[in-house]
Amino acid sequence: MAAYTKDELLALIRNQSPMTMRQQLLLTAMLSAPAIMAQLSSILMQYIDASMLGRLGALEAASVGLVSTTTWLFGGLGFAVSAGFSVQVAHLVGANDYTGARAVLRQALVTSLAIGVALGVAGMALSPYLPVWLGGDDAICHNATIYFLIFSAAYPLLMMFYMSSALLRACGNMKVPSLLSIGLDVLDVVFNFLLIFPDHHFSIAGMEITIPGADLGVMGAALGSALAFLVVSSAMLWYLLRRSPELKISGTSGSFRPTRQCLKRAVKIGSPIALERTVMTSAQIAVTAIVAPLGPVAIAANTFAITAESICYMPGYGISDAATTLVGQSLGARRPRLTRRFALITLALGIAIMSLTGALMYAAAPAMMMLMTPDAEIVALGSQILRIEAFAEPMFAASIVCYGIFVGAGDTLMPSIMNFGCIWLVRLSLSILLVGSMGLVGVWIAMCIELCFRGLVFLARFAWGNWMRINRI
Repeated sequence: MAAYTKDELLALIRNQSPMTMRQQLLLTAMLSAPAIMAQLSSILMQYIDASMLGRLGALEAASVGLVSTTTWLFGGLGFAVSAGFSVQVAHLVGANDYTGARAVLRQALVTSLAIGVALGVAGMALSPYLPVWLGGDDAICHNATIYFLIFSAAYPLLMMFYMSSALLRACGNMKVPSLLSIGLDVLDVVFNFLLIFPDHHFSIAGMEITIPGADLGVMGAALGSALAFLVVSSAMLWYLLRRSPELKISGTSGSFRPTRQCLKRAVKIGSPIALERTVMTSAQIAVTAIVAPLGPVAIAANTFAITAESICYMPGYGISDAATTLVGQSLGARRPRLTRRFALITLALGIAIMSLTGALMYAAAPAMMMLMTPDAEIVALGSQILRIEAFAEPMFAASIVCYGIFVGAGDTLMPSIMNFGCIWLVRLSLSILLVGSMGLVGVWIAMCIELCFRGLVFLARFAWGNWMRINRI
């Protein structure tokens, strides 16, 4: 059998060449595998990160957990901004219009930097008040404020990371963003190791070795992440601007001034995502406020369980990234039949993988929790809620991959409305109903029911919606 490179297979899409089912499956695997590896690496590093905070104590872990949903909100807004431009790039690359793609790149960088600075300043201003608004105990509010203040100050770096990574993936380059994402995770752990704890003393072959530590606790965790983003964002931008075959602009001329047409398209694609992420994460923040009165043990168990569960659903997000690229480029090349085939392939792959990881999570729930904390009470509660969530993973996969498919097509308004309705009308209302009698377990039962319902809604949209005819560039 002939061997194909990823670029050769992508060229078949762009050049209107026929593709066999084997070529379609191979290209899907080539794009999905590095994205999945990067997502899994990220989760493994988050495990280590969480375990470091867990070793400090339940109060330190709870202080970060209290503001974690708000950091997700900021991350969701970064994703929305990057999607507004990267979908345009995917369509233009699919149409072999590299000059147009580079013009979008220039405008994307200026816009994302401006938004990153504005949101970072807003976050810093809100940091003293946010933990109190979320109902945090006095014992954790101080550390929560410090963590969110540093996160907000570093937010422009996160925005540049999101944008440059999304633009490279839009071209079909999954390898470089994935490798640099893995590098980000490794650096995060290294910096956290050095900044969170005091000096480490080891004895090897009779030799005493001391590794210095800053002993900054929660502040060290935030600074470690900021430094990691500084290094990796710089490397990602360097590759994007100087080495990317499709998008490099070094040695070329062009304006960085945003145009009305490009911004209008970016707003049309990205604003529903931004609104959806804001509303959805606001609901998650509301759930955090519901959990907060249950005490530090419940907050810590909730935070660690969310981290543990992510090892199940992050492969789905990797496949979703591949789906966005494949659908975007196929539609840009005006090949609707190929678009639908790639959509079906990625959807089936996502559901299969997350069904397997859900089963593994059910079996290994106690071990997953013990990796992050030695507290027996937190481990017991976290294991219980993880096993509830395991049943939702197949339908959660359907919603994740379908969303990536729709984003690649530029269809963002209706999926955003669907996400909004599911989390606010189903998850939040059920959480309020069940938390009084069942505590944290009730909140996670509500989450499980909502994710199953959401998956069914997205599958219905995939089967009967007109998502391929919306917002083509």
